[in-house]
Amino acid sequence: MNKPVKLKLEAGKNYAWCTCGLSSKLPFCDGKHSDTGMHPLIFTVDETKDYWLCTCQITKNPAFCDGSHKQIK
Repeated sequence: MNKPVKLKLEAGKNYAWCTCGLSSKLPFCDGKHSDTGMHPLIFTVDETKDYWLCTCQITKNPAFCDGSHKQIK
């Protein structure tokens, strides 16, 4: 999956964004990174609202989409 996902996130709640790209629950971590040496990015948001989350893992603003997926061919 290389397109962002629009999700409503709750202020103050911890989220685990997948950094390895192996998760079957992208953009969130499901633990499949366990043998990769990678770890999820734990983040929170300040405001409850819709956010566009990255699923391509090349964003320069993890865990949020910055349009980097447009470079993937």
